[in-house]
Amino acid sequence: MKKRIYMASPTMHGEEQEYVQQAFDTNWIAPLGPNVNNFEKEMEEYTGISYCTALSAGTAALHLAMKNLNIQEGDVVICPSLTFSATANPVVYENGKLVFVDSEPDTWNMSPAALRRALEKYPTAKAVVLAHLYGTPAKIYEIMEICNEYDVPLIEDAAESLGATYDQKQTGNFGLMSAFSFNGNKIITTSSGGMLASANEDYIKHATFLATQAREPVRHYEHKEIGYNYRMSNITAGIGRGQLIHLNEHIQRKKEIYFTYKKAFEEICEIRMNPYEEKIAEPNFWLSCITIDKNCGVKPIDIIESLEKENIESRPIWKPLHLQPVFKDCEFFSHYDDGRKSISEDIFDRGLCLPSDIKNTEADMQLIIEIIRKVFE
Repeated sequence: MKKRIYMASPTMHGEEQEYVQQAFDTNWIAPLGPNVNNFEKEMEEYTGISYCTALSAGTAALHLAMKNLNIQEGDVVICPSLTFSATANPVVYENGKLVFVDSEPDTWNMSPAALRRALEKYPTAKAVVLAHLYGTPAKIYEIMEICNEYDVPLIEDAAESLGATYDQKQTGNFGLMSAFSFNGNKIITTSSGGMLASANEDYIKHATFLATQAREPVRHYEHKEIGYNYRMSNITAGIGRGQLIHLNEHIQRKKEIYFTYKKAFEEICEIRMNPYEEKIAEPNFWLSCITIDKNCGVKPIDIIESLEKENIESRPIWKPLHLQPVFKDCEFFSHYDDGRKSISEDIFDRGLCLPSDIKNTEADMQLIIEIIRKVFE
């Protein structure tokens, strides 16, 4: 059987097992414990964000951000369309009104032009959720300026962008609150898990309270709010601590993969790598992606299937949320206002995510590249 080449799989180093063993040796197997406390502190130190709370998932972090903002039925929350559904789902949990906005071509992230049009129609929106797609920072300053103009809170979905920087600041530092993910395919993993971060201590205290079933600090079990079982376990936090030590190494390897593809495809004029603002942004290069010229006769599925035949994993770009059946009734604001096809739809139609596993060898990379080259011959 041919070797399986994954798109992005966990990479363990050894320190993870040491922290997990400490949890076993001290009998801290139940939720919470020293690994959780230290993982939060180490994330605060790495990101420069003052307060963090470790949770069961990045989705849980976004949900608690919605709870902190008191999103209620009918409240408008503006989200990017080109992202994973977890960016938007927590709005629905609270019966908020989702409004989707398009991407822009320079980073594939939220379009400031589309955001402005959305806020012109919904000037009292309760929040804007900004995702940094595939580890590439969005046009944060432009989006912040628009949010400030309308006095609407900005929430960063930094699930895919841990370690990426914008103007030399870590993503997650720009919003009122930010969410990180440690899912199995992310740049570091706890197998599953997430983190809510903020410079506002009250938000993190309240989120932590809600995440532990909203139990009041009294001897008996007293509840004045509906709570959730959202805290991270001491065992998975140990994995995260060991992973965080190697985050910068992971980013460097992801960057090498991105530029290996970029150099290899320079001779194929029909291929473009996922872009970023080189003068101000430094992605974490979580996933290397490409778009294909629409007139060249090659479709993303042609490459996906060619790789699949060799037991190599790839996948389409996220399908825009405004095209998803579950969100069919949600309003969508395009980057263009002249009826042209939206940026997010165009990227979805022409794009795919390439194998970006940091364990890929030089031979793996050359095999992938050669398969893709042959598709264009």
